[in-house]
Amino acid sequence: MLAELRHITKYYEPSGSSVRNQVLDDISLQINNNERIAIVGPSGSGKSTLLNILGTLDKPSSGNVILDGNPVDQMNETRLAEIRNTFVGFVFQMHHLLPQLTLLENVLLPLLAQKDKSILKSANDRALHLIDRVGLSNHLHQYPSQLSVGECQRTAIVRALINHPRLLLADEPTGSLDAANSEQLTTLLAELNREQNIALVIVTHSMELAAKMDRIYQLREGKLSIL
Repeated sequence: MLAELRHITKYYEPSGSSVRNQVLDDISLQINNNERIAIVGPSGSGKSTLLNILGTLDKPSSGNVILDGNPVDQMNETRLAEIRNTFVGFVFQMHHLLPQLTLLENVLLPLLAQKDKSILKSANDRALHLIDRVGLSNHLHQYPSQLSVGECQRTAIVRALINHPRLLLADEPTGSLDAANSEQLTTLLAELNREQNIALVIVTHSMELAAKMDRIYQLREGKLSIL
């Protein structure tokens, strides 16, 4: 098993208040290698919170996150940073590309601290291959302001894949796209899931996107149920 959530609960306590705002309530989920999972639900239901906990960007109030057989709560900050950089890839609704960097430089950004030249060479080759795979080879040296929203989002996907992650987390990846670009990106994510041998967990409002996944879960009132 690649990843597992065990009895995850998440609540927030507003400053100065004794009232708990519970977002997630006793959620358990198992994710297998190369599996595709969609999580749907209304706005404010906690979908992004659940994804952030799975990706170690947030901590649960109770419960355990297990990644590749290792409990996250037993990892120090150095190990957590490594997990976020290599084991997990993130794609968000907004591409979060740095405007001062070219497309290629944005893709290679996760390797900024890498000093091993052999690794940098292989990463550059991988970047060029993936950029070609998503149809952006003619835009290598363009800046985000010179790209369409769809092209920026495809660039963000390549950046998320550059370090060979085993788990790709996508939070409303088509939310800022029109219908045509949404369909293209949905197809691309499904194809890359197979080609790159990665598990894919998508949070989405789009049932069309969810329908392309192996399993669909609904998050409502803090509870996760399979559809």
